[in-house]
Amino acid sequence: MTASAVRVLLLAEAANPEWTSVPLEGWSHSRAIQALVGGHIVTQIRNKAGFERAGMQPHQFTAIDSEAVAAPMYRLASFLRGGSNKGWTTVTAIQALAYPYFEHQVWKAFESRLRAGEFDIVHRITPLSPTMPSLIAGKLKKLGIPFVLGPLNGGVPWPKEFDRARRREREWLSYIRGAYKLLPGYRSTRRNAAAIICGSYATLEQMPKWCRDKCVYIPENAIDPARFPDPGPKPEPKPLRVAFVGRLVPYKGADMLIEAAAPLVKSGAVVLDIIGDGPELQSLRRLARDLGVEAGVEFAGWVPHASLHSRLAQAHVFGFPSVREFGGAVVLEAMAMGLVPIVIDYGGPGELVTKETGIALSLGTRAQVIDRLRQAILVLASDPYRIASMSRASRTHVLEHFTWSTKAVSVRSVYQAVCEGSMPTETMTCSHKA
Repeated sequence: MTASAVRVLLLAEAANPEWTSVPLEGWSHSRAIQALVGGHIVTQIRNKAGFERAGMQPHQFTAIDSEAVAAPMYRLASFLRGGSNKGWTTVTAIQALAYPYFEHQVWKAFESRLRAGEFDIVHRITPLSPTMPSLIAGKLKKLGIPFVLGPLNGGVPWPKEFDRARRREREWLSYIRGAYKLLPGYRSTRRNAAAIICGSYATLEQMPKWCRDKCVYIPENAIDPARFPDPGPKPEPKPLRVAFVGRLVPYKGADMLIEAAAPLVKSGAVVLDIIGDGPELQSLRRLARDLGVEAGVEFAGWVPHASLHSRLAQAHVFGFPSVREFGGAVVLEAMAMGLVPIVIDYGGPGELVTKETGIALSLGTRAQVIDRLRQAILVLASDPYRIASMSRASRTHVLEHFTWSTKAVSVRSVYQAVCEGSMPTETMTCSHKA
């Protein structure tokens, strides 16, 4: 059997073309695979309307109603998380309690079709968290149907230098996050999987040695080129425009970016564009005012995707000093718009940036990160030719290596290997660590 002829059942509980973050990723990934090899997508009922508005036909997907458990668990997570945009480890833990019911309903809906041999492979695309066990992995193994898991991503430890940020994020459960490896289903899910796709090197390194031979590295994130048209020539970098895009929460590091750029903003060499909303907005405004740079720091708030393109088209550098990022989709999006990224070489973003396309800074204390950020911005501000070269390389790198269609080809190689009873020897090795 060839991978192009494989009949795959794609499980994407979180998949929605109208949302952002994981749901948009689940949609983009599953649709790219479906476009390449065919297959049937299974998602949660809340995504049904979005699928239909995107033109999906009934024979292409099934929406599973698991709201009997998902809805109350969502309300519980909202109550326990400690505030909007906080306590994400708590949210993940609650989701881990709710997700098995989704797979239970999937099995009820598809067991007869699976037993009849209608599908050759079952691929669970979401949830991304490695904490989520699979109830059907063992059942599929008994039927002789390979189960592909991933991309899995997450579990990047909080840097000890930023423990205060962890507490501000209400990440109490993160102190014992590793306990999920003791939960029922952790070992059996990995034991029964035919292949495990790891979305980051950090996740790959967390995998037990006894299942490492079935693990393959394929970066979690990608972009749709249609959503990122060529921005055209950048304006003269005088002043240098540095953009930040993301939720305004402590670990994203917008405060460090403002402090790092402050002397350059005062001199008129740099302007900052802080794009996003969140609980830290007012404290960031106060910080800019206290540093005397509020005239050179624009707080755009939440910006619709269509308007975001025009703003990023005017920027030269993407300043994103997040200290605990799993995937880094926003970094790829900025690079697709020709921005030169400055990121922390910890977690996902550091795996996306090469020396030719951006700057990956070593993690350290808060003061060290601020100093390294300032030096990186200064280097770019003083060399417009370097910015132009890196800008072109940045966009080219993303379009050549980090599109959903390219990622689907890599996944197809996993299917081919699984069908042949082996594992692929090559993956998407397009990071500076590869």
